[in-house]
Amino acid sequence: MDVTILDNTGAVLGIGLGLLAALVAGVYAVTQRARRENLDQMARIAEMAEALSRQQSELSGALQQSQMTVNDRLDGLGKRLGDSLHQQSERTGQSLKTLYERLAVIDHAQKNLTDLSQQMVGLQDILSNKQARGAFGEIQLNDLVTATLPPSAYEFQVTLNNGKRADCLLKLPNPPGAIVIDAKFPLESYQALRDAGSDEAAKVAAGRRFAQDVKTHVVAISEKYIVPGETAESALMFLPSEAVYAELHANFVNVVEESYRRRVWIVSPTTLMATLNTVRAILKDSRMREQAHVIQAEVQKMMEDVGRLDKRVGNLQSHFDLAVKDIGEIRTSTDKITRRGEKIEDLQLADETPAEDLPPAAAQPSLRVLGRDD
Repeated sequence: MDVTILDNTGAVLGIGLGLLAALVAGVYAVTQRARRENLDQMARIAEMAEALSRQQSELSGALQQSQMTVNDRLDGLGKRLGDSLHQQSERTGQSLKTLYERLAVIDHAQKNLTDLSQQMVGLQDILSNKQARGAFGEIQLNDLVTATLPPSAYEFQVTLNNGKRADCLLKLPNPPGAIVIDAKFPLESYQALRDAGSDEAAKVAAGRRFAQDVKTHVVAISEKYIVPGETAESALMFLPSEAVYAELHANFVNVVEESYRRRVWIVSPTTLMATLNTVRAILKDSRMREQAHVIQAEVQKMMEDVGRLDKRVGNLQSHFDLAVKDIGEIRTSTDKITRRGEKIEDLQLADETPAEDLPPAAAQPSLRVLGRDD
């Protein structure tokens, strides 16, 4: 029984050991399989990690390249924007400078317009006052006369023998004699004529008044400033406005003809300048005629001096001719002396020549003094 128990126990132990061995083998197999699976899984994980690393490297490189590209593009864009802003700033500055210059020109022009407006207002004030208008005409007349004629040819504010005071007196020789220039003119009626505009009735009335005022002034000049024996037979009426002069000659011919009959010549600044230049030529011609006798006397004296000079040149020519003759005679004498000297040199006397071989003695030569003919 004990043996059976032992046998059973041994069998049980054997079975247990077998089961344990089988269990250990199974566990080992499972462990190996799990290990292999773990190794395979770790290998796959490593491959995945390596792949991820490669992808990360590639992604990092792509990101870096993209970053560089983006930076380059941003730099280029920034440079273009900077250049564009700089150019735009320069153009804006130039435009502002041009604008400032134009504004300065406009401001200067505005200032000139303001000054001109003030001057026009002042001129209108002057022309609206008869006394001031006369002074204005006298000033303009003074400028024209003093700029054209010498001081001795004119005089301002001269009192004539009839007691009338002339604005300017041109001192011309007789004929024609001194000429008076009057610088006053009727402006009110002319201004009314201009202001009439298209109103025919007002225009006709203003025209009649203007013509009458001018005629009245022409008659006054003729009576006051044409003085027989003191002034010329004519006088000048100076209009310091070209517009008034043009209106008068264009639309009021009868007034101009009346001034001709009264021997009052109406002049404007332009025609007065031409008249003054003619006066200057007349004065110059008059002075030349005054100096003609002096010129003739000087020419006569010069002709006498020329005669004396011609006589003295003739005397000098005679002396030169005599000197030439004397030099010719001296030359003739020197030529004769030279030829005779040559003849003497040609004589050859030798000591060994016998006396009997000598030619018979000729007559003794006689010495004579060389005269003028030799």
